Amino acid sequence: MRKKKLIATVLVVTSILTAVFTGCSSNTATNKSKKQIVFFSNKIEAVDTYNRLVEKFEAENPDIDVVVSAPPDATTVLKTRLVKGDVPDIISLSADRSFADFVDANILEDLSDKIDFSVIDPVYSQMLKDLEIESVDGVYGVPYALNASGVIYNKDIFEELGLSIPKTWDEFLEVAQIVQDNGITPFYFTLKDTWTSLPAWNNIAGTLADTDCFKRVNNNETTFNEVYSETADKILQLMDYGHSDNFGVGYNDGNTAFAQGKAAMYIIGNYAIPSILTVNPDINLGMFTMPVSNNEDENKLVSGVDVYFAIPKDSKNKEESIRFINFLLEEENAKTYIDEQSAFSAVKGVKQEDSKFEAFDDYFENSRVVDFQDHFYPAELPASDMVQTYLLDGDKEKFLNNFQKEWLKANRQYIKE
Repeated sequence: MRKKKLIATVLVVTSILTAVFTGCSSNTATNKSKKQIVFFSNKIEAVDTYNRLVEKFEAENPDIDVVVSAPPDATTVLKTRLVKGDVPDIISLSADRSFADFVDANILEDLSDKIDFSVIDPVYSQMLKDLEIESVDGVYGVPYALNASGVIYNKDIFEELGLSIPKTWDEFLEVAQIVQDNGITPFYFTLKDTWTSLPAWNNIAGTLADTDCFKRVNNNETTFNEVYSETADKILQLMDYGHSDNFGVGYNDGNTAFAQGKAAMYIIGNYAIPSILTVNPDINLGMFTMPVSNNEDENKLVSGVDVYFAIPKDSKNKEESIRFINFLLEEENAKTYIDEQSAFSAVKGVKQEDSKFEAFDDYFENSRVVDFQDHFYPAELPASDMVQTYLLDGDKEKFLNNFQKEWLKANRQYIKE
């Protein structure tokens, strides 16, 4: 199985050298007759998976060559490329505020009648639509893979203490208290890395604050002092159940510590599981939805679009790009992706069958899911820094006032007078 090149430059140089030293052979002519599409992704960890899918696609579509490009800091690199007119054919990123910015800048192709959206769960198509700052006609992104945030837990510790998965906020804190009373750390926090303040924040706010709140704040119908009041109270309560150095340990060390059995629970996303298993492949772990409300029916799984596809208007190979996207949406190929990446699929009927995630089944099957709050935050909003500072000083009023101020500053062009 040949190793796929990640940059187009290598392929171009190879073609030139072949022509110089061997003349115009039939192989060279065949390569020149192919359409080359650049698939630009932010998933460095998924390159091998994409390359396997690309090889399968190219075998079925010998007239197309797909080049996978997955640089570090992909969103920044992409914006630079777009400014310079160096446009990839397919954009594959996580769905956050940058998607809204691309739609707002009118740089994406309307895919309404080009992709079979009937194969996609409409909940996730709506998530992309909800990200648009001001809704526009058309469909500009194709949801593909999903992540999920919640609580990773050590099943052996739960079994040893006779604990079951909590269904309400009070039960959640009761479980934490029982764990602590037995001399075990309930939650392993890694707040040395500021971004790790957001998983717990997203889990709580996802249930308590609807995604329409951002437009209501922009329309001066409410403020974050009101929207996030209960979220701020509850996230602070969790700090009573951490370890002795909540702000001195970073994410990588936290993964190692949890893998070594140093805590019963870890509030994080499913993306942490591969790292934990690398340290301890034998750990008996599972994952459950963080219960935020005392009304069990109100609790929701925080699950966002971790991978979406879009085609820039300036792509020169739109037809070929659409063929590749439709190929990736086929059930077998979507299943390959989620199995290899421990992810979830936006494609109907494609289910993550890993037993570690079985507690999520009911939420996915009944569409009891909600997007990450921070997917709506612009890059200029220092949300993780503000949440981390709040968890350190506990000054709720200062925190919420500052959040409101920073939001208005970062979104000034969308605020109604």
